[in-house]
Formats: sequence, C-alpha cells, structure tokens
Amino acid sequence: MNHFEPPIQWADHEDVAMALYEKFGEEYPEARIYRIRFTDLIDWVLTLPNFAGTREQATEGHLEQIQAKWVYEWRDNQ
Repeated sequence: MNHFEPPIQWADHEDVAMALYEKFGEEYPEARIYRIRFTDLIDWVLTLPNFAGTREQATEGHLEQIQAKWVYEWRDNQ
C-alpha cells in the first residue's frame, strides 16, 4: 500500500519516537535511550525517511520529549 504520509517535524515527538524504535528496536533498551547524547539523537532524527525538520529547529525540549516517547514505545513492545 503506497499512501502519502505528511512529513514529520521536531514537534511530532511520538511519530519521531516510533520511527526511531522501528529503526533501532531492541538495540536500544530504556536505559540506553536515556544515555544517548543529544548531538547523536539530532543526527539520527535528521536521517529518518520522512523527517522534514532542520538541525537549527532542534531544541532541548523536543529532544527530551522524543527520548521519553521512545522509552514508552520500547516499553509498549516488551
């Protein structure tokens, strides 16, 4: 099925987190997610297929929310 998905932005914390979980899965459990450096997290988010934000738009608040939602996503899949 080829359906259009709107681009993901920094404020789409849950969508970003789900995409990161799909990309990294079990490689990043909860404790490891919280140890990711924000500089690395920014790089990873920028490489997500449907991501349309820029490095300059990344804020600490967005990054913290993405980490938290990623942990919830990981927990939901345990």
